[in-house]
Order: sequence, then C-alpha cells, then structure tokens
Amino acid sequence: MASTRGTSGNGAGTVTQRAKPSYRRASRSDGVETGQLLTETGGTATLISAGVYRGDVVLTVAQANAVTYETLTFPFRQALYVDSDGVVTAKSVLAGVLGGKVTHTLAKNVAITSTGECFDGVYVRDGSYTLQRPTISLTGNGRCDFAGYGAAVVGDGASTTLVVDGARIATKGVVRTGVISNGGANVIVKNSSVHTRNGVLPADYHATVETPYMESVPWMLGLDGNVRAANLIGEKSRATYLNSTVFSETWGALSVEGGSGLKLTTINSQVGNTGEYGYGTYAIGDAVVRVLGSQFDVGSYATIIAGPAASVHYGDSTREAVAALNTELELGLSDTELAAVPVRNTVVDSGHFGYMFFGAGTLKLDGGTVVNSERSTFLNKGQQTSITVDGSQGVRLNPRNGVILQMIELDDPGPVNVDGKMMNVGVYTEPTDDPAKDTAFDPTAVHPADGAATFTSIALKGDFYNGMRNGKNMVLTFEESTVRGVLSASKAQHRVSTIDSSNFYELGQVTNTVQAAVNNGVIVQLNSGSAWTVTGTSHLTRLIVAADAAVKAPSGKSVTMTVDGTATAIEAGGTYSGAIVLTIG
Repeated sequence: MASTRGTSGNGAGTVTQRAKPSYRRASRSDGVETGQLLTETGGTATLISAGVYRGDVVLTVAQANAVTYETLTFPFRQALYVDSDGVVTAKSVLAGVLGGKVTHTLAKNVAITSTGECFDGVYVRDGSYTLQRPTISLTGNGRCDFAGYGAAVVGDGASTTLVVDGARIATKGVVRTGVISNGGANVIVKNSSVHTRNGVLPADYHATVETPYMESVPWMLGLDGNVRAANLIGEKSRATYLNSTVFSETWGALSVEGGSGLKLTTINSQVGNTGEYGYGTYAIGDAVVRVLGSQFDVGSYATIIAGPAASVHYGDSTREAVAALNTELELGLSDTELAAVPVRNTVVDSGHFGYMFFGAGTLKLDGGTVVNSERSTFLNKGQQTSITVDGSQGVRLNPRNGVILQMIELDDPGPVNVDGKMMNVGVYTEPTDDPAKDTAFDPTAVHPADGAATFTSIALKGDFYNGMRNGKNMVLTFEESTVRGVLSASKAQHRVSTIDSSNFYELGQVTNTVQAAVNNGVIVQLNSGSAWTVTGTSHLTRLIVAADAAVKAPSGKSVTMTVDGTATAIEAGGTYSGAIVLTIG
C-alpha cells in the first residue's frame, strides 16, 4: 500500500492504481488514474490527495504538457501524448493505458480510465494518429473545455490529423469534455459513441462568462448544465462526426467556440441531450456547421446561431455531398467507405425550439429535413438572419405550438461586472411601456439587418410573428409555396415579468397579441405560384402579390384588407404598402 501526496508543477505526478477487484468494479479493476484534485476553484494545479491507495500503485513523474489559454497556463497530464514523431513516453502516463496495442501511429483496443480530476486520455499535438476502438472512461471534474484540460481526447495544432474510429468515450464531471479539436487540428470521429454527464460544481464556484474560468453554461441561453460532449475551437480547426452517437446530458453536444474558420460536420450521426435542456450544435463567429443525414434529439435547440457570420446547413447525406466533404475536409474515406455511407435525411426532435438566433447568421434547410419542435421552429432574438428553406425534396416544419417564426427582442440580460469580473447574475425585466415610434426607421422597406426568411416549394401551416420593439422588420418571401396561418406584427410578452438563473427556462417563451406595426414591420412577398391562406387578423407593412399568386380565406370564409384604414381589394399582381390589416369574416 502507499500513502502519497504530490503536486503537478514542472513535472506531472500521477497515481495509477492497479487495484484488486474488491476495491472497484471488476471491469475497472486496474490501471486507473486516481487521486488528483484541483488545489482551488478556478486554479490550474492539481495535487495527489492525501489518502491510502491499495493494490499495485504506480507513481508516474512525467514532463508537464503546458497548454496556455488566454491568461492561464494549464499543466496537462495525459495517458498518451503524441507529437509529429509519435508517442512521447516522457509526457505520457503509460501505466494508465491498458491492453491493446500502442505504436507511434496507432493505438488499438486500449482502455483508459480516470477517477481523478483534470486527467486527459489522449493528447495529439501536430501529429497524425489513429485511435481504433479505444474505451475511455473519465469520472471527476475537468477545469477548462476551451483548452481541453480534463478531456478524453484532444487534437491540437494545424499539423494534427486525429482519427477516432470505433471509440467508446464516457465522462462524468464538470467540463469533462469528450472530444476537443483546437489550433487548426483535423479531428475525425467515426463509428464511435461519446456520452458526457454533468458533475458537481465546486461549492465556491460563481458562474461567469469569462471563458478561462467558465465551468457551466451561461443560463442566459435558456440552458443549464456543466459539461459539453465536444468543443471545436481555435483557428481553422475541423471536427467531423460520421456514423457516431454524441450526447451530452445538458448544455450542449457539439459546440463551436471562438476562433475563426471553424468547420463542424455531422454525417449520419445521432446527436443530442439526455436531459431536459441543451443544444445539438452551437455556431459562433464565422463557423460553418453542416448536419447531413443525422438524427437530433435535443432538449432545447437543434442549433444556437450566435453569429456574427455563422453558416448552418441541415440536409441529406447524399453521395455527392459526402464525397465533396471527404475532399474538402480531408476525411480520408476510401471509395469503398464512401459507397457504404447510406443516404439519409435529417430529423430534428426538440423539446423546446428548433433553431435560436442569438446572433446574426444564415440557416439553410433542404433535402428531406424534418424539424419537430414543441415551440417555434425559428426563434429570432433581434438578429439579422437569412433563413432559406427549400422544400422541393420534402422539408417539413412541425412546431407543436403552431408558430413557425417568432421574432422578439434579445432577452439576455447579459453578465454583470462584479468586482471586475463578468458574472452571470443579471436579471431580465419585461418592459411595461409601449415602444416609441422611431421616425428614422421605415417599417415598409427591406433593410440589410432585417430578419429575413425565404421558403421555396413547400406547404407551410403555422404563424409568423414579429414582436420586436426596436427597428427590425420581418421579411418573408414565398416561392411556389403555400402558407396557412397568421403573418403579423405583434406585442410579444414573456409569461413572467422577471427572469434570472432560477427560471432561465422562461427565456424565449412569449405570447403574441397581433397589433399594428410600430418599428416591427412585416413584409410579405408572394412570388409565382404562391398562396397565403389567412387564418386570423394579420398586420403587415408591405404586401407584394405576383400575377399568379393569391391571398385567400379558409373555406367558407372571406378575407378583407384595409391599407391605412381604407378598404382595398386584394388583386393578383398588386403591391401594397402602409398600415395593412387583413381580417377574416
């Protein structure tokens, strides 16, 4: 037996305990990294905690793998460290790598288990490496998923190509991430499963948006949780998930954070959350996110688009699309592997919203994509958007609350400066006054910063509401499409008057009262072959009806229109502008 206490500083001291089956489950009976704990909340160093360790105890002193993120440097420890020359023994804790085969290019059928804090499974920096059928199980808290401190697998550096094939990755702990791609790395995960579960936050942790210290999701996104399944960060990093299963408990499954030129792709994969809240993917900056032929079962959103120039595409895994991505992303799939990829459509099942715009961005849905959501398909929180839905191959939008597109003011109260630190203690307060007319804003014109959506070759059933208070129009274009519902400016009100971290789930949940536009115009363009069946009073600011388009009432009813208070006939080929009100008689 051994009683040990050490620190990870210039050298990383690690306990690997080969214990007898009586001390842990038989399937985890030896080679378990254990004992390390962070010395303080928000710190970087770990200590081997005081205690008695029984069994075949191995103390490994390895060279520290110092990783700097913003203002902090983290002393990484990992079971397997790989660089351009292969496995670096001096930086690896090989006593924690059990079974299988390890070479300088490949680790096959190995098992890595950790019950200590901030221990990484595999770290590859500027090398090419393949993990075949590894089993990685990490229990205990990590520290920073913007660096990967405590993650199961990390690919880092522009020269890195890391292939993870047939992996079984399971973690439980605060920011104990499954997969990280950073610094221009190309990480390819296929035929694998990644599952992460929340841990217990330190008692003295205070929620913050300062990323070096962030250990839980900002509740202002309408979410909770403290671990993501995967994170894509840095400059020009790539992460691709093929025929894989990726689930977080809450927070998020596949995240993109910071950096630029990032590309996140899922092909024929299952992605989502096992808990009530969470997202499938997160797109920020100029990230490109592509979801092809995948099943998303998410708590809150399929994707959060955080802008300012993110691009998101949901579609089918056609042979042409997958082959093109194989070339663009350097996936290394052989002709045989490409031929074996089945063509599938994408299906989203969300317990709350379909997609949430928290920043500007573009979103394209095509192929046979189906989006089922309890609430609005598209939730736009005051952002410039370009939504394109091509229904020619069978796209279907099924919001259970009957709202396809909801525009509201951004209801994020933001962080609060507390003693020089940005803390998540803000409170959203619902406005009680009516918005004042902005005489400089034209609600009848199309502006570059408006919330725009175009629908082509699709039959839609649902409502569209612009509940903005400040100047932003909803611009709807229909091409060879039908829409049945209310399209209107509205007064949007949350269900409660104040929202903070205790009732974060109220964010985005509003009721609409249709009313004349103030600074929230609704511009509807019915192009060739389109028809709008008006199901209730609708307030517009501009209506364009093509020569072969129509505005109709439900069967047995009639629709009438006034423009600036004057009864006006709705005619094919007509254009109308002003305070437009359509009512059903």
